[in-house]
Amino acid sequence: MPTPEASGPTPGPGVTRRRVVAAVLGFAVAAGLLVWALRGVHLDEVVRHIRSSRPWPLAAAVVIATLTFPLRLVRWRLLLRNENGGALPAAPLWHAVAIGFMANNLLPFRAGELVRLVAVTRLAGVPFGAALASVAVERIFDGLTVVALLSFALLASDLPPGVSVGFGVPVARAAQVAGAMMAAALAGAVLVVAFPVAAERLVRRVLPPGRLASGIVRLIAGIRQGLSALRSPALLAGVVFWSAALWLVNAYAFYVGFQAFDIPVGFLGALLLQGILVFGISVQLTPGFVGQFEAAIVAALALYGVSNDLASSYAIAFHGTTFVPILLLGAWSLARTPVALSDLRQPEA
Repeated sequence: MPTPEASGPTPGPGVTRRRVVAAVLGFAVAAGLLVWALRGVHLDEVVRHIRSSRPWPLAAAVVIATLTFPLRLVRWRLLLRNENGGALPAAPLWHAVAIGFMANNLLPFRAGELVRLVAVTRLAGVPFGAALASVAVERIFDGLTVVALLSFALLASDLPPGVSVGFGVPVARAAQVAGAMMAAALAGAVLVVAFPVAAERLVRRVLPPGRLASGIVRLIAGIRQGLSALRSPALLAGVVFWSAALWLVNAYAFYVGFQAFDIPVGFLGALLLQGILVFGISVQLTPGFVGQFEAAIVAALALYGVSNDLASSYAIAFHGTTFVPILLLGAWSLARTPVALSDLRQPEA
């Protein structure tokens, strides 16, 4: 993660050590996941599968996956409004999305999210707090949508009920848990908006005073601020629609990618894979989720009896090829805007 500008306070040794330790531990965990994903894998077979893959379905999958970024832009314009409640221009928001996701591919710990927030404050002139609230609400709708699609995939899946989806949990039980998580998250979001003062009091009563409690209270305030913009039924319906469209398109990219490797898994399997992947990369440990991405893909495809060799080939090829467009788009946005990477170190006060 970039260090603050010289105009801010110089980080002390403790902060530097914590960052170094966190980075080292993150890379170690990701390396362990990559080793686990590649256990028993024959590298010559992986290379053979990649070489024999069909390029056109893979290229189509890359194009479809890249389409999720414009969909994110459309949804973000509904969530992040100007002071009068009107829509912001699309161009600065697009550049912020492209630069932020490019940074996520280059930096660990989802630093790209902060980069996106700082970029949009520079380019669109919106307050940092409003941008942060909009991204917090994005994450809520992303989580609800992914869990809803995962629940559907588990309930409608043709996997045998006795198949375990991890830690010995049968498919039917996993569907119940996923559905309960979605209901709990939705109820929590509604309660935070309906009873914000009570939610803040509950946090302060349950947690001891300190940075954790203060951080959660600030998060609640941000979520409340972001969700309050959705009191319009039309805006709420739009956010729900574009969230569903975004994640269905994303899953379809995985499904089209299956065709490049002749992986006999249907669209429901792509939805299941997507859900497992989102959980697997929920905490970013390495730039571009290297290691985490591959481990989650291999684990998901193993449920369908796909060999580690073939699953690893698919994961590496899909990850590597979809990595390129957002890097190019982010670099293009940096070149087209007056924003420099050195400007994205920290938010404006």
